[in-house]
Amino acid sequence: MKGLKKQRRIQIIALAAVLLVGSTALIGYAMQDGINFFRSPSQVFENPPGDGEVFRIGGLVEEGSLQRGQGETITFKVTDTKSSVPVAYTGVLPDLFAEGQGMVGTGRMVAGTFEASEILAKHDETYMPSEVVDALKEQGVYVDPNPGS
Repeated sequence: MKGLKKQRRIQIIALAAVLLVGSTALIGYAMQDGINFFRSPSQVFENPPGDGEVFRIGGLVEEGSLQRGQGETITFKVTDTKSSVPVAYTGVLPDLFAEGQGMVGTGRMVAGTFEASEILAKHDETYMPSEVVDALKEQGVYVDPNPGS
């Protein structure tokens, strides 16, 4: 009787482990299209993305590069002060989007231009996305406006 209980307990634990591994694999498979990796403009030039690969790019909107085209199409360049990538976006930009400010865009490279499907901008005077700050720090050009906070 004692051996039967022990065997049953082992079977339940083994089944639970198999179900856990299976559900983790299914979740990972389902999320693989939803994971967008962040890249700075320098990283885009050093290691170009694959055809049709969706990723996030971030940096500063280059001064003097913002051009509003026909309709809702807007073009500009995003820079990390080392490299610049041309960006095309069709849609309404966030209210706080401006030249010289931080931004993050989601999209893909098409013929050397990043075609953004989504643009995010800073939300106050001192905020910049952490990925952009990290990329600028790597370039040695970012100075924290609020040291110690």
